[in-house]
Amino acid sequence: MTTSTPPEPLRVLLCFGINQNFFDLPTGELTSGDVWTATLELLAGLRDLPGLDVIGDIDDDAHMVGPSDGWPWTFYVLADAADQGVVKAACNLLRTIRVGGTHQLWRFMKVEARMGRPLTPRSY
Repeated sequence: MTTSTPPEPLRVLLCFGINQNFFDLPTGELTSGDVWTATLELLAGLRDLPGLDVIGDIDDDAHMVGPSDGWPWTFYVLADAADQGVVKAACNLLRTIRVGGTHQLWRFMKVEARMGRPLTPRSY
């Protein structure tokens, strides 16, 4: 009988950027507080996503002001993921979480995932 070792998890950096639509609030019934509530739902969804182990997060809003369409991002989540399907599901949360019942979260932020492996010392 052969035993197989489980595959190593992917180390994932989820990079989130707030866009101009957020800074144009309030509009109609929506406020920035509605986006913050949806963002808390996003973070809880990441924490509860099967196959995703959140290691930590970083909020860069004190040193990055205004919309971020790329580096530097507004906030980051570092996690280990079982596979690429889990990473896809994590990104998809922006499509499924509603803001104020009228829009999806992706209207106000974007996500980009970087996948790799943990950097570990090697024997030389």
